[in-house]
Amino acid sequence: MIRLQDMTKEYRRGGQRILVADRICATFPARRSIALLGRNGAGKSTLLKLIAGTEDATSGTVISTGTISWPVGFAGAFHPRLTGVQNVRFVARIHGVDSDALLDFVQDFAELGAKIRLPFSSYSAGMRARLAFGLSMGLGFDTYLVDEITAVGDAAFRRRSSELFRERLTRAGAVVVSHSMAQMRELCDMGAVLEAGRLTLYEDVEEAIARHEENMARAA
Repeated sequence: MIRLQDMTKEYRRGGQRILVADRICATFPARRSIALLGRNGAGKSTLLKLIAGTEDATSGTVISTGTISWPVGFAGAFHPRLTGVQNVRFVARIHGVDSDALLDFVQDFAELGAKIRLPFSSYSAGMRARLAFGLSMGLGFDTYLVDEITAVGDAAFRRRSSELFRERLTRAGAVVVSHSMAQMRELCDMGAVLEAGRLTLYEDVEEAIARHEENMARAA
């Protein structure tokens, strides 16, 4: 379970106030896969970072009864001077898991080859996302935060990523951001729509998609 308690997030840009979250109170049930929908610029990716704790809220708190992944594909927490191997072992120690087993999983899945022994700063964006995805899948979180992860890599890697993620969802929950409504219908059984800083939960993902499409039509 994840509960957002009076969550507010705002920015100041060019002297203007940009409100991403306006005193949001919402509860994401455990082991449910929730489609997070909203127009471009609504703040979906920022909301994922707030839930993950990789970005601070202006006010309010996130309460969770289980472990939460960083946004899958997010690589901002890795040390640039450490190699991929060293970063994996460091994350394993933080989470208290077997570093050899986690490294074996990441090496097999991410397909970085010998480059996993190079400094992280030398990685391309795609390589960084592969490493982050492999780590998050290897750690076994209670809730996965996913921001368009299947857009990374070639067709074969995207297929493997999708298959592995669906397998993880048989025993974990997720909050998913995607521009593909077909993907949302395939992966999610609930929905949430972020609009003008307010978040509305829907028990039926089809109802959430319908509301999102109405919002898009009004904006157009």
